Amino acid sequence: MRFVVDAMLGTLAKWLRILGFDALFDSTWDDHRLVRLCRAEDRVLLTRDHQLALRRGVRVLLIESESLQDQLRQVLDELDLEPNHSFSRCPVCNERLQPLDPEEARSRVPPYIAQTHSRFKICPQCHRVYWRGTHWEHMERTVTQLRKPG
Repeated sequence: MRFVVDAMLGTLAKWLRILGFDALFDSTWDDHRLVRLCRAEDRVLLTRDHQLALRRGVRVLLIESESLQDQLRQVLDELDLEPNHSFSRCPVCNERLQPLDPEEARSRVPPYIAQTHSRFKICPQCHRVYWRGTHWEHMERTVTQLRKPG
């Protein structure tokens, strides 16, 4: 499933990316651009804007809650989705992450990380390097909770 996320839901876009979903987001995009992207690329528009949700010719999911956990649960439940490709996209720019050789990562990460980790991924767009640190463990707990029924 591919999404366009409106300006009110930036954190939701980030977390959909963490869950492995293709989620376009730019806080500067106006309603017309959001709708055009949805139509041109067959994407679902995620919004809290009731007026925007009324646009014709666009598949829309009106997000009800202000709570991130509830927003994620609503998207997964109402669209019958499973987060089966978690940690495969860059949460910042939405590109698919690629493996990075540990030797190549050595010059791009703090020395302690280079010594204690052997698996790295890199975003080909923004060149951020990712590894499974303590922040990843917190995100993994969140993803695991989302996979539980109800």
